[in-house]
Amino acid sequence: MIYHFTLTYPESKTPEAVGDLLRELLLPRKWRHFLRIEKQVLINGSYRNFNELVQPGEVIDLYLDQVASAQRPYPPSGRLPEVVYEDANLLVINKPKGQKTHPNQGENGTALNDCASYLGQSPYIIHRLDMLTGGLLLVAKNPAVVPIMNRQLLSKTLKRDYLATVDLTDLGQKLPDSGTINLPIGQDPNDQRKRMVRPDGLRAVTHYQVLERGTASAKLLVSLETGRTHQIRVHLASLGCPIAGDPLYNPHYAEGQELQLAGWRLSFIKPYSFDPVQVLLPADQR
Repeated sequence: MIYHFTLTYPESKTPEAVGDLLRELLLPRKWRHFLRIEKQVLINGSYRNFNELVQPGEVIDLYLDQVASAQRPYPPSGRLPEVVYEDANLLVINKPKGQKTHPNQGENGTALNDCASYLGQSPYIIHRLDMLTGGLLLVAKNPAVVPIMNRQLLSKTLKRDYLATVDLTDLGQKLPDSGTINLPIGQDPNDQRKRMVRPDGLRAVTHYQVLERGTASAKLLVSLETGRTHQIRVHLASLGCPIAGDPLYNPHYAEGQELQLAGWRLSFIKPYSFDPVQVLLPADQR
């Protein structure tokens, strides 16, 4: 299959070599190689060598025929997701709390099964949300954008911001108005469901800002720099600020409470373009 993408080099940018342009668009090295040897980079309709310049306002066409797809099938669930954003290559949905992102035991009721119902094909996973966490979930419609969005995740161009309501313990009362939590996270040896801060864990970095503060609780804006399992939940609990309704990390959890954590904002660059996109969770879901 050939994937064709067209973009216009922005008037605001300075001239740039074709090869540098493709690197800036985060195309994998292998794809850049095939674009060069197959001469499938067209500038204003004609092939241009990789050391030649692209000028502002010129039209760029890319034809990719070497895109490998390790697609995992997600059978449609028969239910439609709540779509918050959509373009030709990406879909952002509002995942309900209590729903898994993807099946791992043959389930057919996960968010990606719902996306398959909407798209008429299996989606491609970009990132995950914990089952108990609701909010914005980004998926790809085709494999030609997956490595680009993965690189945006690594470079922090794809940013994920969350809203969390936390209970303030005696320790949590001392929480500064903003800060960064840089504590490694690993498996809890006493409970396979849980993670914990431990010296031999994986690097995990979380940024937070207090939006509202009460005597017993606070509302936080939380941003992820890494994406470890239960990262926000573990990090906030380690500061004495467990998320309200957290059955694993909040000792004051009461049966039936919902986890007060939601993916609120996604910021990224639309693939094969220079266009920034910001997607917000609907106001009534915050």
